Amino acid sequence: MGRGKCLAYVAAFVVFQTIIILVFALTVMRIKNPKVRLGVVAVEDFSTTNSTSINMRLVAQVTVKNTNFGHFKYENSTATISYGGMAVGEAFIPKGRARARQTKRFNVTVDVTTDRLSSSSSNLVNDINSGVLAMSGEAKLSGKVHLMKVIKKKKSGEMNCTMAVNLATRAVQDLKCE
Repeated sequence: MGRGKCLAYVAAFVVFQTIIILVFALTVMRIKNPKVRLGVVAVEDFSTTNSTSINMRLVAQVTVKNTNFGHFKYENSTATISYGGMAVGEAFIPKGRARARQTKRFNVTVDVTTDRLSSSSSNLVNDINSGVLAMSGEAKLSGKVHLMKVIKKKKSGEMNCTMAVNLATRAVQDLKCE
């Protein structure tokens, strides 16, 4: 009778430990891509040289939301601001680290100039005359999620945002990120 009881306790303990390990593996060990978004965007140093050229500096807050149970270390990267599918500005994003289950915020500065665009771009002239410039911002942060200093998994967070710059008020409107 004592031997059978002991065997039942061992079997119950093994089943219990298996359930604990399974729950741990399905919740903590699931590694997701971090979310990268633009927060507040401010327009500084705005100037126009003629009806087809605009120069401005955008100061944008970038947020990296890490929902994993381990920290996310990302490498140097760049953020690109585009108008009509063509790059009009780039910003350097230095390597960094987003702590486990936290959001890291930092600012990037982008010098935007439309001088690179074709001077015959009728859309640019029309947008300047209408007072609203539709732009988009893209960035990709590649790095590794470190779990318990043992498991390292490559992950990347991508940002794709659209915005409209009101030229009269020099403010960013309709900022939407996916």
